[in-house]
Amino acid sequence: MKRFGILLCIVLIMAAFPVFAEESVLIDFAQLAADRDDGENELTFIDFSDKAGAGFTEEEKGYMKTSLAISNWEIQLASSAKTVTNQRYSYVLPAPVKEGATRYGGETVLGARIHFPDEPYNSWAIVRPPFDIPAYEKKDEQDLAGSKYDGLGVVKNVGVIKSLTVNILGKNFPNGFGVILANENHEEKNIFMSYLDFDGWKTITWNNPNYIEDVRNREVRKLPLYPNATPLYKIAGLVFYKDGAQTGGDFITYVKDITLTYDKAFLNLQNDIDDESLWGILGDREEARRNSEYERLGNKQVLRYIEKQKMHSDVEVTE
Repeated sequence: MKRFGILLCIVLIMAAFPVFAEESVLIDFAQLAADRDDGENELTFIDFSDKAGAGFTEEEKGYMKTSLAISNWEIQLASSAKTVTNQRYSYVLPAPVKEGATRYGGETVLGARIHFPDEPYNSWAIVRPPFDIPAYEKKDEQDLAGSKYDGLGVVKNVGVIKSLTVNILGKNFPNGFGVILANENHEEKNIFMSYLDFDGWKTITWNNPNYIEDVRNREVRKLPLYPNATPLYKIAGLVFYKDGAQTGGDFITYVKDITLTYDKAFLNLQNDIDDESLWGILGDREEARRNSEYERLGNKQVLRYIEKQKMHSDVEVTE
């Protein structure tokens, strides 16, 4: 009877208090401004050259090093929009905000220029990070949790997403805008945010219509822990839409940051044993993904370097 009374009190307490969600910055582009002489970002610098096989020169290996610096982000156009002109005039640049501006003065944000087709059909373009952001990349040897990109494109221990918030600057374009998230299984979720037919900075929020506030109405279940990967979300892209009835040509916008509000998947309980240090399962999985990413990014970087060497240059070389 005493135990039943204790359980009843716990249920009443849970029912009396609403569910409080966590809030974390998924990515802040102000942190991705280049801070090295070579144009890379020190926080997110990654070196794929250690995976290079024989036959690569040291100079070629140097082009396998990159970072999440804004200038490295790329624009993927819809297949029907991949003309030479559209690809030439679709790119990303770091955009410094003027000192004294009403919002984000002195900071750097992501600026995107997209050249949509003039023809009257629907189209889209995705601003993607330069590489698949590794969820468990280590800052150093002491970082057993692999937290290098936490808050720099990755948020871990995410259960149900309650809302997604983006600070974006509009230029009165009627284009649609969405955010693409990828989970720990590399499954992508495309969340449509809003239309950008406004002028200036605006905070756009998507509220999950399936989020249940009352804990009594939730499905309560237990999830296996280690070595299951911690539920997470990472940024996979920013998508912009052009309706067939809209005028094509240049489209310009700027993005400052993205914030997630969510329920925790697991409580941060103190473990008696350091599972990852003992078994290294998550690290092995991440290493396999890193090797796969090298095949994509490393080879692409080398091919770009070779293509650049073959291009005509107007600069006269002097001894």
